[in-house]
Amino acid sequence: MSAYPYFIESVPCGFPSPADGHQESLDLDEYLIRHPNATFFLRASGESMIGAGIYDGDLLVVDRAETVAPGRIVIARIYDEFTCKRLVRHQGVWWLKAENPAMKSFPLPQDAEIFGVVTRNIHNLL
Repeated sequence: MSAYPYFIESVPCGFPSPADGHQESLDLDEYLIRHPNATFFLRASGESMIGAGIYDGDLLVVDRAETVAPGRIVIARIYDEFTCKRLVRHQGVWWLKAENPAMKSFPLPQDAEIFGVVTRNIHNLL
């Protein structure tokens, strides 16, 4: 991937402020990918994770080398299908939690595999 111009000043999302235009380069690979050999991308589908800011059509950066831990958003493979959910531990049982109150969370099936941790979400604003 190429390096792109990167203005190091923060952009306020309130009142405008003058920027001095100082610019560096931003390597998107370096910014988005921590473990290149263990990283892949998936396209999100559906509305079960909208509470976490993941919307239908978003591009997810998934890292298989990241530590799987409670509270992380993971990609799980269940019955040869992928799902994106938050991994939680409740009363000694692992659950996959939807981040949409209209959708139910469910216990992680015994034969399921945590395929990776979602580290970034690329959301198209257009």
